[in-house]
Amino acid sequence: MFKGSIVALVTPFKNGGLDRKALDGLLDFHLANGTDGVVPAGTTGEAPTLTAEEFVELVKAAKSRCAGKIPVIAGVGTNSTAKTVHNAKAAAEAGADALLVVSPYYNKPTPRGLQLHFEAVAGATKLPIVVYNIPGRTGVNITAETMSQLAKVRNIVAVKEAAGSIEQVMQIRAACNLTILSGDDALTYPMMALGATGVISVAANVVPKEISHLCRLGNSGDLAGSRAVHERLARLFKILFIETNPIPVKSALKLMGKCGGELRLPMCPMAPENEEKLRGVLKEYGLV
Repeated sequence: MFKGSIVALVTPFKNGGLDRKALDGLLDFHLANGTDGVVPAGTTGEAPTLTAEEFVELVKAAKSRCAGKIPVIAGVGTNSTAKTVHNAKAAAEAGADALLVVSPYYNKPTPRGLQLHFEAVAGATKLPIVVYNIPGRTGVNITAETMSQLAKVRNIVAVKEAAGSIEQVMQIRAACNLTILSGDDALTYPMMALGATGVISVAANVVPKEISHLCRLGNSGDLAGSRAVHERLARLFKILFIETNPIPVKSALKLMGKCGGELRLPMCPMAPENEEKLRGVLKEYGLV
């Protein structure tokens, strides 16, 4: 389940609510282009702004489109253990195949607190769990030592590693047998060269076939081929983070005609000069 190109799916909005037509279109786009899994309600899906009802609807919609084809890995993490447990149970009831659980943001828990948090969530569900480490957003890093403790929990099986450190990837590999997924498109190739099995990708929202190809080459042992795809996509990876994710990727999908590009505060529309830069790069790749 935790292998290849897994898209960190945007949540399309229209007039303040979920845009179900656009959502179905995006899911069909991924199914037709080799995406190996979808993550609804993650960071790229603006999860903190979703209502409880929208969260359930989003997971159900993804499951109804993807059932029997590719797994749905629901983003359930919050900075409250109790709320994360609630989300985990709701996602399971909605049909999720697995859960992505980000480390608690803002609270800055100790390593022991992190361990207890993930153990509590894992104990409340039978679904497999992907730990999501992204200290740039959460304020705290999950070290390899803590990962090795989490790996002892039966249903904690993988990590989305987005600390931006190749050294930490190597430390996790040495410390435990958790499956490692890249959490940063620009590091997918080097992380796969070190044993990662794929990526939970922002860029796959706009170039799903290419990210899938990159991962398939890497997993088949063709690192030279994987590197060539990585190098070809480097400018796209960079432009998609010219502003805070998911602002650029949603703007790209709007320019591509895939959804309306509507964001929820505190995410705001892209600066006009940055959108022009984005449009220029998308043109280079033949996407607009």
